[in-house]
Amino acid sequence: MNAKILVLPGDGIGPEVIAKSVAVLEKVAAKFGHNFSFEEALMGGIAIDKTGNPLPEETLRQAEQTDAILLGAVGGPKWDNPTAPVRPEQGLLGIRRHFGLFANLRPVKVYPVLAEHAPLRRELLEGVDMLFVRELTGGIYFGSRQEQGDGDSAYDTMLYSTDEVKRVADVAFRAAQGRRKKVTSIDKANVLAAMRLWRRTVVEVHEDYSDVALEHLLVDAATMHLLTRPSSFDVIVAGNMFGDILSDEASVLAGSLGMLPSASLRSDTFGLYEPIHGSAPDIAGQGKANPTGTILSAALLLRYSLQLEDEAQAVEQAVEQTLADGARTADIAPKSGSYISTDEFADTVLSHI
Repeated sequence: MNAKILVLPGDGIGPEVIAKSVAVLEKVAAKFGHNFSFEEALMGGIAIDKTGNPLPEETLRQAEQTDAILLGAVGGPKWDNPTAPVRPEQGLLGIRRHFGLFANLRPVKVYPVLAEHAPLRRELLEGVDMLFVRELTGGIYFGSRQEQGDGDSAYDTMLYSTDEVKRVADVAFRAAQGRRKKVTSIDKANVLAAMRLWRRTVVEVHEDYSDVALEHLLVDAATMHLLTRPSSFDVIVAGNMFGDILSDEASVLAGSLGMLPSASLRSDTFGLYEPIHGSAPDIAGQGKANPTGTILSAALLLRYSLQLEDEAQAVEQAVEQTLADGARTADIAPKSGSYISTDEFADTVLSHI
């Protein structure tokens, strides 16, 4: 297979971890007889510094000519001013809107060898393997917003249409058919009109998936159940804001934000792949970053955009073997134990592919 991939290293530790992900894809290409080409472009804080725009037009033009996008991380204290007219996060929202990336998939899996690093008791973590399907281009993040008068009040509108809910619910139910056949839909239907529409629409979509069980949870109850019965979840579908918050909460089950990948997809095979962690500028350039989330994001790229399931599994198994070997970056090492660098961890993964 020939494939063209756009690489957006971004800010902070982004360039460090993205380089390891590219190395993994190059190893996969060599091992399985594919030809992957890579181009780099600017997005985030570095793009603001160089062009004044967190998502330059040239980056969009390059992206339109590729099969998938691999992103490191954006943002940092240098640009961390919520009142600034231009912010790195605007690049993320812009690229999601431009390409219609409406479904964000965030798998959360607990590796038994890392259970000791999670804040929950080991027995609560047994069998935890869930998939968040977060709606990504609607809701309060994309609704109308305004500060009133001299800034004494402001509003952001949570807006959803039935079509927006239907398409992301379809993604969730189809994913559940290939897993444990259960979908949990998160809403706040007891308070919010947009969430009552959400629930009604999910119920309607469920009629086409009689083989999948459906449960509804209010978002406040969901936050509790994620910590008291996490293994009971299979696929979780949620709106933009609730999905963002809950998937970050669930990340602690895996022991570190650095462990988790994500895929942002539209209705065809094009997608954007990134770890769920931020740019971590406090450890940038120190070789302490955990590349696992970015490497597993490359596995998702292989699975969803390139339709290469065997290759995706090879990467995931290499990560699992690396952890089984005892390799640990700083964030998942015992407090009194030793750890290895970003480069050393990635090299071990490469050796197992």
